[in-house]
Amino acid sequence: MRKICVVVGSRANYSSIKSVMRAVREHPELELLLVVGASALLDRFGAVIEVIQADGFTPSARVNMIIEGETPLTMAKSTGLGLLELPTIFDNLQPEVVITVGDRFETMATAIAAAYMNIPLAHTMGGEVTGTIDESIRHAVTKLAHIHFPANREAAERIVKMGEEPANVHVVGCPRIDLVAEIAERYRAGQANGSAAEFLAKEGVGGQVDLDKPFLLVSQHPVTTEFGEGERQITETLMALVELDMPTIMLWPNADAGSEDIARGMRKFRERYRHEHIRFYKNFPVETFVGLMLRSACLVGNSSAAVREGAFLGAPAVNIGSRQAGRERGGNVIDVDNDRAQIVAAVRRQMAAGRRPSEPIYGDGQAGRRIADILAAMPRPQVQKRIRY
Repeated sequence: MRKICVVVGSRANYSSIKSVMRAVREHPELELLLVVGASALLDRFGAVIEVIQADGFTPSARVNMIIEGETPLTMAKSTGLGLLELPTIFDNLQPEVVITVGDRFETMATAIAAAYMNIPLAHTMGGEVTGTIDESIRHAVTKLAHIHFPANREAAERIVKMGEEPANVHVVGCPRIDLVAEIAERYRAGQANGSAAEFLAKEGVGGQVDLDKPFLLVSQHPVTTEFGEGERQITETLMALVELDMPTIMLWPNADAGSEDIARGMRKFRERYRHEHIRFYKNFPVETFVGLMLRSACLVGNSSAAVREGAFLGAPAVNIGSRQAGRERGGNVIDVDNDRAQIVAAVRRQMAAGRRPSEPIYGDGQAGRRIADILAAMPRPQVQKRIRY
């Protein structure tokens, strides 16, 4: 049995790797080890650890690695804290491969720890282009990783251009799309339609949202390279929501630097304005979130979900600002600046246009199975890397 260690550090991490975790656990030649840490352990970010356990996964270890503050300073220190803690966990678990996801600061800590300990590192969702510090982190992790699982051919080509061995680059699709495809099929078959409504009724704060009426789904996170601008940016979005005056479901931001600026803007808004049509949530189970994307009139904000899952589902989306700059997108997205007038106009355009055809530019729903099969069949990767052109 080959021991595969997956590190989950946030709600986005979990949805991006859940299908791989399940495929590894079910594979007869693999053993799943699970490390849960960072914001996935914290209640104010939705206590994702509880969702993970409810899904039937048992953590092999937990790592507390968040320094409060959500500034560039604390994000850098949190990365360092993760680098202090993860080597001990890897030494105890003795994994044969470590899997790290995407481009977050906990991803960097995982990658450095595994690389220095001569543990082969597999990286999902590499080779993509975006805004913020994520762009730099993602490509840095690519240079530390030994096995690459990009979502599409364009991302794979960028990885090879960075000097990686083509034989180690496997185009498998995005594991997040696996879940989206499964959940969407259940909703369309009428097997999951009650779950979102039940969750929305018992969780969150603010006004009640009638899912039978057109509603907006809003998720806006800090742009780390625009630190200090978060409150102004979220205020533009919130004032656009006031003008639109539609039922709105809104998520609190993630744990990146600048999160507190956005949260402050949201708190001030709640204190100063009537918002009976807006309800705020810390976190959603993946099934609930996909159900909401399927039913929403428009996705609004700067989350990659609007670009990745939104393209697959054909969900109209308004992408705000630079956070997703350069990421490949389908015809479901309109890009706007952090400007309330542009946001309002774009949402109205998207609502008039309606749902779009599915564009599977980030995968076809089989990534988890492909990754598990590759990890089981491959010879042990060489930990000595050499740039190749």
